[in-house]
Amino acid sequence: QPIALLLGRKGISIENVDEKISIKDVTLLGGTSLENVKAAFNTHDVAIVIMGAGIDLNKRIEIVEYIFNTSKSTTVHMKDWNSGPQGMTPFIDRILNGLLD
Repeated sequence: QPIALLLGRKGISIENVDEKISIKDVTLLGGTSLENVKAAFNTHDVAIVIMGAGIDLNKRIEIVEYIFNTSKSTTVHMKDWNSGPQGMTPFIDRILNGLLD
């Protein structure tokens, strides 16, 4: 079962996302920071990272740099700013459907 790490400035309610997405054969992890990303990569084989636009740009760049230096198979997806916080769950669903369906 693939593992997806969901990152948001204030965190993401994994339970809420899990209820609303159509893909069910995926393990969802959550986080807000580079430290959370490192912890997830140290304990899991993370296949997909989906990141919200609210995380500071410099922090997002550090996160992406860490992921690409750590894994040759993880994909990284960054949500746009304009769709707002309410656009995160639909974005997650579209990404997971595109990659896993």
